[in-house]
Amino acid sequence: MSRRPGFPARMPGSAAAPVATRPPQPAPQPQAPRGHGLDSQAVRQRMVHKLAAQGVADARVLEAMGQVERHRFVDSALVNQAYEDTSLPIGLGQTISKPNVVARMVELLLGGQAEADGRLGRVLEIGTGCGYQAAVLARVAREVYSIERLRGLHEKARENLRHFRLSNVHLLFGDGMLGYPKGAPYAGIIAAAGGEAIPATWVEQLAVGGRIVAPMLTATGQQALVVLERTPREVKQTVLEAVHFVPLKSGIA
Repeated sequence: MSRRPGFPARMPGSAAAPVATRPPQPAPQPQAPRGHGLDSQAVRQRMVHKLAAQGVADARVLEAMGQVERHRFVDSALVNQAYEDTSLPIGLGQTISKPNVVARMVELLLGGQAEADGRLGRVLEIGTGCGYQAAVLARVAREVYSIERLRGLHEKARENLRHFRLSNVHLLFGDGMLGYPKGAPYAGIIAAAGGEAIPATWVEQLAVGGRIVAPMLTATGQQALVVLERTPREVKQTVLEAVHFVPLKSGIA
């Protein structure tokens, strides 16, 4: 089948039509990315602009959040809500955190020890969930070890992350409260579940100059975001804003 010509088309043997002249037009200005589908960069950039308006200032974090396609980590029935600032169920009583919470925690983690290029070294994530935060961490850290205690979510994260081909992410099935001593020391440890205290094993596996960012129950019985910084002499703890995460549990299931 012959290819359909573009228009206006010139018929064989016909003389060229005169070309009308017009005044020179100004050069077109660059436009923001367009698109309406969930694969569109414009959709993610709108989310990034909201994050910046909410106070996320680290350019490394904003770039990472703009690169990772969040809709690939939620169930098909919820994809239309993927870029809203809301947590969504991912099965087995667990949720994917709000984009603002992910960005906030990663930004706090980056406030610790970083390499010359601004990236963190080795990071330990407690609670892989669906794999979304691991994909974000992969863009701001040299290496990510992510541990999940629920086998169903461990397998789901493995499937979700397959598309991204992230060679610096290592998924582990095990008890996150024990950390992963084989990968220690870590430049950062980040947790997606909160208990009454930060496990001592995490502190032991944290490098000097590193940070732990995790939810923790306060004296009032409410969860708050906590940052632990390990210095050569002490471990300093800072309690920040209230948050709501699933409880930190031991064992595997």
